[in-house]
Amino acid sequence: DLFGSVEPLLPSLREDGVDVWVLGAGPYPPGVVALQELLDAASEELEPEDVWEPQDMNDTCLYIFTSGTTGLPKAARVSHLKSIMCLSFYELVGASSRDVVYLALPLYHMAGSLLGIVGCIGIGERGRGPGRGGPGMFRGLIPPLLRPPGATCVLKEKFSASQFWDDCRAEGVTVFQYIGELCRYLVNQPQRPGERQHGLRLAVGSGLRPDVWRSFQQRFGPVRIVETYGMSEGNVTLFNYTG
Repeated sequence: DLFGSVEPLLPSLREDGVDVWVLGAGPYPPGVVALQELLDAASEELEPEDVWEPQDMNDTCLYIFTSGTTGLPKAARVSHLKSIMCLSFYELVGASSRDVVYLALPLYHMAGSLLGIVGCIGIGERGRGPGRGGPGMFRGLIPPLLRPPGATCVLKEKFSASQFWDDCRAEGVTVFQYIGELCRYLVNQPQRPGERQHGLRLAVGSGLRPDVWRSFQQRFGPVRIVETYGMSEGNVTLFNYTG
């Protein structure tokens, strides 16, 4: 969807030695790497560890462009270690492999991709929230055959406040990852019958205002809310376990 915005810049990107990779149906101009074709042609057999294992866990794993709170969007370096630590995100807030996680956040930001998708992959058999043992921060370093089973993730292409509760009932959603505005959109929706008839037990995210927090629980039931704070380019994350 974004390639049309990049295509006029291709000549200058080539001059600067920048490779452009695109995931999706082509065709694409010469010099553009079509990832879908490479994925379709790739073997399902895992390459030897010395091919993909990083030499240093502090080396760069990927770059994520921030939302530009302090200016224009900029590329934040994310190390292999930080990516692996995101495996424990949902376990830290008490989710388990029995949960169904609803995710409508953009996957080009850290909240949706690393905390959301990678966090679902890292969920263990029972889940371990606060007070239930160590968080297992380096779970991603154990051998593949011993890794936890993960949890179901429901990906919504675009958040819809009017469809949210219907989605939750249809998909059996138990966990919702938000940014603060999403909860405000839900609270501002006209009241509908059956708003408390759902299986949602946990909402976790960032930027939820206290008044919206109270209104959300009063209207939709005793959903446990865990507010977090972190930055793509930061190295500290805060969790509000007590609410």
